[in-house]
This record gives sequence, structure tokens and C-alpha cells, in this order.
Amino acid sequence: MTKFFDAVVFDCDGVLVDSEPLMMKVDQRVFADMGWNVELADLAEIFMGSSQAFFHAEVERRVGRTLEPNWADLYSAWYEDVFARELREIPGISAVFDALELPFAVASNSSHHRIRSSLTTVGLLDRVDGRICSADDVPNGKPSPDVYLRAAELLGVDPQRCMAIEDSEPGTQAARSAGMHVLAYRTSLTPKSWFSHPDLTVFGSMDAVPELVQGLTNNGPPVSSGS
Repeated sequence: MTKFFDAVVFDCDGVLVDSEPLMMKVDQRVFADMGWNVELADLAEIFMGSSQAFFHAEVERRVGRTLEPNWADLYSAWYEDVFARELREIPGISAVFDALELPFAVASNSSHHRIRSSLTTVGLLDRVDGRICSADDVPNGKPSPDVYLRAAELLGVDPQRCMAIEDSEPGTQAARSAGMHVLAYRTSLTPKSWFSHPDLTVFGSMDAVPELVQGLTNNGPPVSSGS
């Protein structure tokens, strides 16, 4: 049987760990403290899956002033406290790791420190240690493809032979630009306008991933009728 894919690359926040809702609730408090009151749904649309450079520039634009380079350090304890108490793995992700027969890696816009801290908190670091690619490692974060190309290089696999599992529009853009087929994880936080590209495989539960990966590996992605 022809095998169409050789590896899987996972995003981290929102795919491995349930950090997105926690982060946005703290973001909301932080921005209110800075004078910008914003709804949670709008935060998802604006920031979910974005790079640190975009985050910094957009916050400056929204609050109407230039921020000190270390401005976020003033609020780091707020995030650390919430993550230490409430961070959990995404339901079903350990079972996905157990079921996968392909090698896998992580490609994230977060720093190595935060990725490792989050994965340690939920007990997943040992499953991916040594196969973590961060925006720290590349010139540009998502939606640029750099971190996905680096993950494929780390695995020793052609990017076009990789599947990516993502939960954000910038992430799907990054993986698609790297030549990967994307499994797009839609949750209650996902803006309705996201994941409309016809060549994405959209799913709503990690329970579906092992079967999807096996089907794509053996049969290839469905042929798109549009662009």
C-alpha cells in the first residue's frame, strides 16, 4: 500500500494544552489594566495563533502608545498563577499520542520556556522532548512557514509528507505554506470565519484524530475542487 504521509506535527497551545481560554481571560484583565476593554470573542479573532511580534504591535496600536520592550514582564505572574492552577492537556491528546504509528513533533509560536513549562505542567513533555520547534528557533513565527519547515527538518521528513494539526487560522496558513496537509481543530473558541479553505481536514474532537491520520496516511487527502 502506498503511504502518503510520514509524520505529524502538532501545534502546542490549543492543540496539546488547553491554554487558549486561560490565556485570553488573563489577556482581557491585562488589557483592561492598560485601558483597553475588549470582549473574549474579539481576542480570539485578533490574537489566537499570532506571533509575538504581531501581538506586541497590535497591543501598541490598541492602547495607543509605545510599550517598553519588557512591558509583558509586569504581568507574567498573572499568567503563571493561572496556568499552574488550571492548565490541562487537551482531552484525548494522550490517546492520540498512544495511537499514532508515525513520528511526531511540535511546532509552536510560543517560546521554548513556555512550551516546556506548559507541557511539564500537564505531564506531556516526555512525549515530545527533543522534537519541539519554537518561534525562538526561526526568523519568523506563524503565519510564516518557518517553524513548520524546521519541524520537518528535525524529523528528517519532507514537509509535503507531513500532516499538521492546528487550531488557528495563522497556524493553518503557516502549515499550508510549508506544504503540509492540515487537520484543523475547531472548538468553541474558533471564529466562524476560520477554516474555510477547501483543502483543510476540519475536526472537532481529538478522538477523531487517530482514524483521520490513518486514513490520510493510507489514502491521501481528498482532492479539492477549488482554491
